Amino acid sequence: MDANRPRYRYYRGQFEAFVEELIDAISAFDPSVAGLTAKDCTYRMNRDIRFSADKSPYKTHFSAFIAPRGKNSGLAGYYLHLEPEMEGSSMIGHSIVAAGQVCIPPVILRSIREEIIDHGDEMLAHIASAEGFSLDKENALKRTPVGFDSGTPYDELLKLKDHCLARDLTDEELFRPDFKELLLALFRSTKPYLDQLNRAIQYGYEEMM
Repeated sequence: MDANRPRYRYYRGQFEAFVEELIDAISAFDPSVAGLTAKDCTYRMNRDIRFSADKSPYKTHFSAFIAPRGKNSGLAGYYLHLEPEMEGSSMIGHSIVAAGQVCIPPVILRSIREEIIDHGDEMLAHIASAEGFSLDKENALKRTPVGFDSGTPYDELLKLKDHCLARDLTDEELFRPDFKELLLALFRSTKPYLDQLNRAIQYGYEEMM
């Protein structure tokens, strides 16, 4: 890393400048992120290795989470993850765009599930209108959570522990001259889903106060 630090700093600077452009452009259709800076939305290069079998000290990707009040607000937002294939390595690059929130506290998760019970058709419609996105079900429960009836049209939503829509980015898309415009169109299509999620999240936090 020390040998490549100047190169890393150059590309990080390029990424942060791009994130600033994204924030400004997203705020045109989602004013809740207006005024954020790249620092509010990007992550440090060091990995948290405390509970991981992989002790590699540094990340191999750049990412940004553009959410109201920044990446640590607890609210849902727009996520960009750019990870190239590593030269001379078996690691395969994985670049995605996503919208939502992960690692949701139990009290907030219950508020989201109550939102699903009350307005599940609305959420399903928002998911369907998100261009090319699908629900991330990696950490979903096997059964409907305790306290919620099974056999409803919303079972798959109720089982989620992370509420996130994700879409892979192809190499062709990454190198398009209008890449930023592509991202903005994708993120714009997820805004109704995020608005509904954040309505439930904010209600949950208010209930905790």
